[in-house]
Parts: sequence; C-alpha cells; structure tokens
Amino acid sequence: MWKLTMRMIKLSINNVPIRYKLISLLLLISMLPTIGLGILSGWAVESIIEKQMIDHTLQLIGEVNKSTEVYVSHMQNLTYLISMNEEMEAFFDQKKGDGEADYKRRSFLQELTSLYSEAAGILVVNDEGEMISNEMYKRTQTDLTKEPWYQAAVKNEGIFKMIGKPVNRNIRNHVHYREDEVVSAVRAVIDPETQRVKGVVLIDLKLRVLAEATKNIRLGKTGYLMIMDENGGDIYSPEASELFLPKQWFQQESSGDFSKRIKGEDYQLIYETSAFTNWTTVGVFKTGEPVFEVKEIHLYVLLFLLAAAFLGMTASYYLSYSMSRPILKLNSFMQKAESGDFSTLYQENRQDEIGLLGKSFNRLMLRIQELMSVTEKQERQKREAELRALQAQINPHFLYNTLDTINWMARKKGAEEVTDLVQALSKLFRISLSKGRDMIPLSDEFEHVENYLKIQKARYRDKLNYSLEVPEFAGERFILKLVLQPIVENAIYHGIKEKKGPGHIVIKGKEEDGCLMIKVEDDGAGMDEKTLKKITDQFKKRENTAGYGMINVHERIALTFGEQYGLTVESRKGAGTSVAIRLPILTKGGRALV
Repeated sequence: MWKLTMRMIKLSINNVPIRYKLISLLLLISMLPTIGLGILSGWAVESIIEKQMIDHTLQLIGEVNKSTEVYVSHMQNLTYLISMNEEMEAFFDQKKGDGEADYKRRSFLQELTSLYSEAAGILVVNDEGEMISNEMYKRTQTDLTKEPWYQAAVKNEGIFKMIGKPVNRNIRNHVHYREDEVVSAVRAVIDPETQRVKGVVLIDLKLRVLAEATKNIRLGKTGYLMIMDENGGDIYSPEASELFLPKQWFQQESSGDFSKRIKGEDYQLIYETSAFTNWTTVGVFKTGEPVFEVKEIHLYVLLFLLAAAFLGMTASYYLSYSMSRPILKLNSFMQKAESGDFSTLYQENRQDEIGLLGKSFNRLMLRIQELMSVTEKQERQKREAELRALQAQINPHFLYNTLDTINWMARKKGAEEVTDLVQALSKLFRISLSKGRDMIPLSDEFEHVENYLKIQKARYRDKLNYSLEVPEFAGERFILKLVLQPIVENAIYHGIKEKKGPGHIVIKGKEEDGCLMIKVEDDGAGMDEKTLKKITDQFKKRENTAGYGMINVHERIALTFGEQYGLTVESRKGAGTSVAIRLPILTKGGRALV
C-alpha cells in the first residue's frame, strides 16, 4: 500500500508542468537555507566567540606568566649574585670575620633588596645554622638547617626552587609580612669541588607584584585569574574566589581548557603552566554568562535571512518563467522534427544550459540532414556498383558461350595447349557468372583467381610465378565473388609487369580474430608513399579516380558488410605490395558464423 501511494505521488509530481516545479523548487531552496543558516550561524557565532574568548584568555594568561617569570627570574639572579659575592663566600666557608665584615654583608643584602623592590627579604644560612639577613630574624633559637625550606633546598641540589607561601617557619620579617603576602624561593649553595652543601639562600617575593599583574584582568562579567603552585597550593587568587580546583585537573597538558560543574554551577576553566616556575595560571568564568555580541549578530543574521527569503520568493517566479519558456519553445521544435521537418533550428543566443541544449539540438538536426545525404549517396553508389557487377556478368555470359564453342573446335583439331587455355578462361567466366549469386564458396573464388593466373601465365611465361595456399575450410566458407581477381590483376599490371626480371604472387587465407583474412602479396615494383596515400584516401572517400580495381573491391565489401571490413594496403617502392582483405566469416547462405 505504501509503495502504491509513493508511486502515485511520483506520477502526480511528474505530471506537474516544469514551470510550477521550478517555482516550488526555488521557494524551497530559498526557505530551507533561511532556517538552516539561521541555526548554523548561531552555532558558528557562539563557537567563534567562545574560541576567541579562550584564545584571548590564553594570551592574557601568557602575559601574566611572563610577568611572573620575570619576577621569579629576578629572585633566581639574586641567589646567584649572593653566592658569588666574596664576603658571602667567606660566610659560607664559616669565616665569621669581625663586625665590619658582617656589616658589609648586610649592606650588600640591603642593596639587593633596594635594587629589586619585589623582594620582601633575603636570608642566608650556612651549613652550621648561622644566618645573615637584612630584614629577617629567627623567632626561636632552633637550628635553621632543620627547617623544611632548608631541607627542600638541599634536596634540590643547587637548583633554584619556588616553594610557595611560608607556613609555620621559624623566621619573621621586620615589616611583619603575613604568610599569605609573600611566596618563598630557595637555592642551596654547592661547593663545586666537593659537591658539599655550604648553605642556603632564602628570598621572599611580595605577592603584591603578582596581584598587580592579575587583579585588573576580568573574564566576562565575573571571571578572574588565579595562580596555583606545582602542588596545587594557592599562590594568588582574588578575595572573592572561594573555589577549590584540584591539581589533577590540570596535569594532562601544559595548557588547555575544559568545563566543570562546581558547587552547582558550570564553570569554564582555561589554564597554562609555566615551564620555568611550574606554577599554573587559571582563568575562571561562568559558562552561562550572556554575551551581548552574540545576540546582536543573531539579530543581524535573522534580518538578513528574512530579506533573502523575500527576494527569493520574488525572483523564483521570474527565474522559473525565464527557464521554462525556452524549454517549451525547444519542445515545439522537437515536435516539428518528429513530423519530419528537420529544417527548423533554435535561434536564441543563450550561453546557459538551455542555450547549450539548443545548440546541441541544432547540431543534431544538421547531423540528421548530413546522414540523410550520406545515406542517399551510399544508396546511389551501391546501385552503381550493382550496375557495374551486372555489366561484368553480361559480358562474360556472351564470352562464355563463345569460348565453349572455341574449346570444342580446338579439341577437334588437337590443339591441346589452346584447349587448356580456353578451358581456364571458360571456368573463369563460369565462376564470374555463378548463376547470378553474389556469395560463392571460398574454394570457387580461389579456383577463379587460379584460372585467371593460368591465363596470365600463358601470356607472361617465366616473368610471372604464383602460389596459392588454399585453407582447409575453403569449401565451408562463403565470400563475396570477384574479390581476388581485381587485386591480382592490379598486382600483375602495376607490380610484376613494372619489375625487372621475374616476379611472384602469393595468395593465402586464414581465420583471425573472428574474421576471414585473405592476403595477396607480390614482390613487384611496389608503390611510393604518395601513391599509397592516394589509394588509402580513396578507400575512405570511396572515389576511384585512379582506376584501381581494388578500390571497387573495397567499396563493394564496405557497402555489403560495413565500414569495419575492406582492404588494407602496405607497400614499399621496389619491395612489393601486400593487400589484406578483411571479411566476415560466412557459412552457406551468407549467414555469419559469429
């Protein structure tokens, strides 16, 4: 039932005029993109804005990381400057010196904190637990080498390390910086010869300088940046931030973005980890915040699509009319052609597909006229060929009766040589007559050309030699009569006769590639390229202006069996000529074998 319904719908659609089909199609094409483009554009714009926001946030994070790395690199440089100072080297080598030496060391540290204002304080401790600092002092007399920060520096084997915010350490600053106002960096000083740890340099970095780089950055309406250390500890975050972000969320890649639901709300997190500090800067903003630019773009797209739909509806009628009118006109021309009037041609000068169709229609009409002319010409040529064959049959009939009388009189007089010659000529004419039949056995055709050669042999004597290779199937295959004799005649008069000394003609037949192939080869004078080209061109045009009998043979074969059959000539001046005859394989009655 469903198939029947669909078939009826299809038939009803096929019966609708093309004009209305085009109107419906154009309206459909104009309306569907309006809806589809609106949906796709909204999705595309949101995706582009989101990508741009992510890229912009990553750029901001990158700038913050660069700024942070600059400050941290300053702290690293300070540790190298301290370890290379002569007075400090003496301190690391446990040479206490007098009060003036201690003053120089503290003054040196004071100069460094003045030069790098982001440093909240510098503390230098040797392996005996003795310390020198410009801003820091011990809370208690506990050995500083037992402190976690000292052990962390020793464990890092002379490599600079940021250890995060200080927690419960036995050190205070004269300015009384809180633990959440600084972040510490340490580096152990190593003896290059013995690899012994000579001491540790501790520097506190003011978090104020990091806050200044991030506090003015806003992501959307409520988004912000925060910095985490390599263990997930908080380095910097705004006061309004109450989110805890596990470190494992950011360990898959060095940078990226993802969404998470935290405390019942969806957040977009964009992050990048600094390879120098191992700190991760994270951008945090709510994914549900409306973007005004997206709504504005949606409005413009909607207005544009409505205008496009209106224009599409207006243009659909005009386009359908401009397309259907020439098609209907071309259809009327085709109806005239169906009635037999091939003279009407499409006249409009159009360059579109309909114009191309009209030009194809014109070429078709001209081709039909040309084929009709060619058919008339072929029919005329065929009638002329049949007339020539009839004339060729009438003359041999009279001569055959006369030669039979001569043969009888020669036998009576005992002239055997004359008898053989007359008998050959008589058989020649008998086969040429063949009771009016066009198709004769291949064996008769070979016998006919052999009788012809016997007659010519009596004339040319030793100058003419020949051999026939009659195939075994010659009696079972049929051929168009009088095919070989004109070719052999051409070989004698234009080849053997023109040659100095004796010549030889070979005739052989075989079946090849589903066709009957007969070759007539001679070692006579041959033809030059100009003559050979002239004969080949006449084969194509079917014009016998040179008087060659084999051109008539080619024309008869082509008219009888088709253009794929006929003669092929190969020749070289002074080397002879080879003529290949391609024929269909025919059995008795002229039926094709394959």
